[in-house]
Amino acid sequence: MTNPSNAAAPAILALGEAMVEFNQSSKDQPNYLQGFGGDTSNFCFAAARQGATTGFISAVGDDHFGRLLLDQWQCESVDTSLVKIDPRAPTGVYFVSHGPEGHQFDYLRAGSAASRYAPHDLPLEAIAAAQALHLSGISLAISTSACDAALAAIAHARANNVKVSFDTNLRLKLWPLARARAVMFDAIRHTDICLPSWDDVTVLTGLTGCDEILDFLLALGPRVVALKLGKQGAYVATPDERRMVPGHVVNAVDATGAGDCFGGAFMARIVAGDDPFAAARYANAAAALSTQGFGAVAPIPHRTVVEQALAG
Repeated sequence: MTNPSNAAAPAILALGEAMVEFNQSSKDQPNYLQGFGGDTSNFCFAAARQGATTGFISAVGDDHFGRLLLDQWQCESVDTSLVKIDPRAPTGVYFVSHGPEGHQFDYLRAGSAASRYAPHDLPLEAIAAAQALHLSGISLAISTSACDAALAAIAHARANNVKVSFDTNLRLKLWPLARARAVMFDAIRHTDICLPSWDDVTVLTGLTGCDEILDFLLALGPRVVALKLGKQGAYVATPDERRMVPGHVVNAVDATGAGDCFGGAFMARIVAGDDPFAAARYANAAAALSTQGFGAVAPIPHRTVVEQALAG
């Protein structure tokens, strides 16, 4: 599966867009705390904190925000050698405001460096040397060229016997539902491990039963589907077996990024040799623990904490 001559290559690669976040710190004041966001980037942080070697495939601008992201990845031991620096485009940013109707997200990502990523930018040798490549619906949605790059990365990974994992992460502000369905279903046909969340997949498929959703997705081609059901846990299926893997009980305060944490922890355990049911048990605990703090990145637990929680 991997290239033995490239022992330093990350075991898990993720492709997508990361952005700098500005989160309103007070409902009554226009003050914002700077943080980081991006589903596949969060995935990398989660996998790295479970002990997997990870790398991110993307582009950032040659600007202050791009350097902040590079520093953050390096602090988390995420390989940044595959991140392209685009001097002609900015790094994407977004704002989280808090009002009477809850959180409001405003994105400034049009024309961002990551949205300009194209198939010719792909690090083909690194992808072929990895054990797993992870993408999401957002990886496909941010632009036509980024979508083409994502699909080309999937094809190259499969041609080199690299496992492909895919998280639906449906964002209808980025593309219409009809296109999302067509493109995502095509991607899932070439995916080994599908990691959908309940809210996404019910909209994408129009189905509302767990078993019929699993039947639909498995029929597209994945060998493993782990349907994320929040605090209830995950319903995990292969063509031969399916089990409900119960969630880990905690006092949650913020579920931001919990699905990304589940994906990163799940794939870290798959690469380590776990079967999908054991991987889901571990990932349920990691995702639950990540809801005990605020934000998508800071509360992601490290492996020792997850193992202690499972043992206790």
